[in-house]
Amino acid sequence: MNKLLLLIAAFVALLVPTVVSNTSHLNLIVLVLMAAQLGVAWNMVGGYAGQVSLGHAAFYGVGAYCSTLLLVKFGINPWVGTLAGGLFAALLSLGFGWSCFRLKGHYFAMATIAVAELVQIFFTEWEYGGAAVGLYVPMDKQGLIWMNFATKLPYYWLALGLLGVTLAANLWIERSFLGYYFRAIKDEPDAARSVGVNIARYKQVALSVSAFFTAAGGSLYAQKELYIDPGSVLSTALSIKMALVSILGGVGTLLGPVVGAVVLTSIEEFTRIVFGGTGRGTDVIIYASLIIIVAVFYPTGLIGWIRNYKERRTARASAVRQDAAHAVAQGLPSPTSASQRPAGEVS
Repeated sequence: MNKLLLLIAAFVALLVPTVVSNTSHLNLIVLVLMAAQLGVAWNMVGGYAGQVSLGHAAFYGVGAYCSTLLLVKFGINPWVGTLAGGLFAALLSLGFGWSCFRLKGHYFAMATIAVAELVQIFFTEWEYGGAAVGLYVPMDKQGLIWMNFATKLPYYWLALGLLGVTLAANLWIERSFLGYYFRAIKDEPDAARSVGVNIARYKQVALSVSAFFTAAGGSLYAQKELYIDPGSVLSTALSIKMALVSILGGVGTLLGPVVGAVVLTSIEEFTRIVFGGTGRGTDVIIYASLIIIVAVFYPTGLIGWIRNYKERRTARASAVRQDAAHAVAQGLPSPTSASQRPAGEVS
C-alpha cells in the first residue's frame, strides 16, 4: 500500500507545476513539502525510536546558519554548506544525546527544550553570526549551484527532491535492522536490552540521522527566504511544529508526516491570511488543541485512523458475507439480497 501511495504521490507531484501557476499557491505547496520533510526527519527519532524531542529547532538552525555563514563569509556554495550543516548538526546531536538520553519520558522532552534554548541564546549573542539581527543571503549570484532563483518553481523541485531523499532514507531505516532496533527500543526497551541491543548507541544513531536531515531542511529554508535570525530558525514553536506534523499524521509511519504537513501548513497559512498580524500565535493555539485531540481521540494519528476505518469496513463486509453464506446454507433468504430488494416489493 505504501508503494502504491508513493507512486501516486510522485505522479501528482510531477504534475503540480503544470497545473499550479499562481505564485502564492506554489509557495504554499513548497511550504508543505518543507514541513513534510522536517516531519519525516523528526519521525526517525520520535516515531520509530520513540524519543520525543522538542528541541529539533537547534539542528534546523545550525543547518541554516552553517550554510549561510559559509556562503556569506567564505563564498562557499550552499550545496557544500548544506552537507557541512548536516554533519555539524549530527555532531551537535552527540551533545544532545549525552545530556538528554540519561532521562526518560517527559523529562527527556523537557531536557531537549532546555538544550535548544541554550543554542538559541548562543546564536542570539553571537556577533559573528549576526546576533539578534540575523543574516541576509546575498543575491548577487543566481542559479542552481547557488540555490538562488528569481521564481518559486526551482524551490519546489528542491523541496520535493529533499523530501524524496528523506523519505528514501526513512524507508531504508524502516526495512533495515535499524528499524527493528528502533521499534524494539520504543516498545520493549528491557526486552531489547536483554537480547543485546545497545539502547544508548542506537538512540544516538536515530538522533544523529534525524539531526542531519533536519539541518538540510534548515539550509533550504535559508536559501528560500534569503534571511534568517534566531527567532525564525531556532524557536521552540518550530520544534513543536516538527513533532506535531509527525504526531498528527501518524508517528512511526512513512507517510504520516506528509499528511500531517498538509493539514498543519494549511491551518498555519489560513490563520495568517484571516488574522494577519493581529492573530499572531493563533497557529500555536491550534497546534496545542490538535495535540490534545490527537492524544485523546486519535493516538495513532490520521494514518492510523484511516487504517482503522478500512479495517472496520473490511470486517463489516466479511461479517455480511458470512451471514449470507449461513443463510443460504440454512435455506433462508440472503441478507444482502433482502437489503437490495426494491422498496415495496413482496417476496
